[in-house]
Amino acid sequence: MAGAPSDDRPDLATEVFLAHRNLLFTVAYEMLGVAADAEDVLQETWLRWVGVDLDAVRDRRAYLVRITTRQALARLRVLGRRKESYVGSWLPEPLLTAPDVAEDVELADSVSMAVLLVLETLAPTERAVFVLREVFGLAYDEIAEAVDKNPAAVRQIAHRARAHVAARRPRGVVSAAETREALEAFRRAAETGDLQRLLDVLAPDVVLLGDGGGVKQAIARPVVGADKVARLLIGGLGRLADAVSLRQAQVNGYPALVFRLDGEIDTVVAVRVEGGLITGLYAVRNPDKLSHMERETTLSR
Repeated sequence: MAGAPSDDRPDLATEVFLAHRNLLFTVAYEMLGVAADAEDVLQETWLRWVGVDLDAVRDRRAYLVRITTRQALARLRVLGRRKESYVGSWLPEPLLTAPDVAEDVELADSVSMAVLLVLETLAPTERAVFVLREVFGLAYDEIAEAVDKNPAAVRQIAHRARAHVAARRPRGVVSAAETREALEAFRRAAETGDLQRLLDVLAPDVVLLGDGGGVKQAIARPVVGADKVARLLIGGLGRLADAVSLRQAQVNGYPALVFRLDGEIDTVVAVRVEGGLITGLYAVRNPDKLSHMERETTLSR
């Protein structure tokens, strides 16, 4: 809109920003794993965006992604220091996602709890490069501008990050139907207190992680092994059987279980499924991480 009156600038800036908002939130969330931090990054992105001369911007989407990435990188380093003093295991914040997220298999996989935990093992710049390249398909020169590296360095970082993630992520993309089936078997066994049925759906080396953030009681360290995990779950649910309800919901692109205690969301349990068995259970109880379970979050690429 070259030559438009200056009074139109704020409206144009708002229009462009809103057109890409879901994309920018997804970039920030995949880099940070916390919706509140991703929202703060979007606010910082907006404040910088309204000061930009739009006539000088050739690719507005790329420019916005660049701002978002830089702000997310800065916050990621702060978040890393915050995690060092976090009480117990730290898990990404679960999001109640819209149905269309599940339809984009690659997007759903990239925001799944299992993959977000793998991304946590990357250095900040590696994580940014991996997300921008593998999830959003940005060109190396675009990524180079976002992370202040040259394209050759970005290629090397991308290769290293890709190998790192491939060695740790679930083997192959699991369908929502397979996850739903395993979760339903898990739910029935948990509700009935049937230890053997629960053992039948858990992989022998299943890992249970709990995040209470020091606010809600949660397991302090990972619990490993089907027998230990099953007995812990059966014992815990048995004490609360009359007050707890379990329902499936679409969380981070995949089916998950939402535990309600006296009608209020108490715990969200996401799972990692491989070969039809549950290999990972991620139980988020920290109330600060459950606010985005009351309304759907739209993610996009």
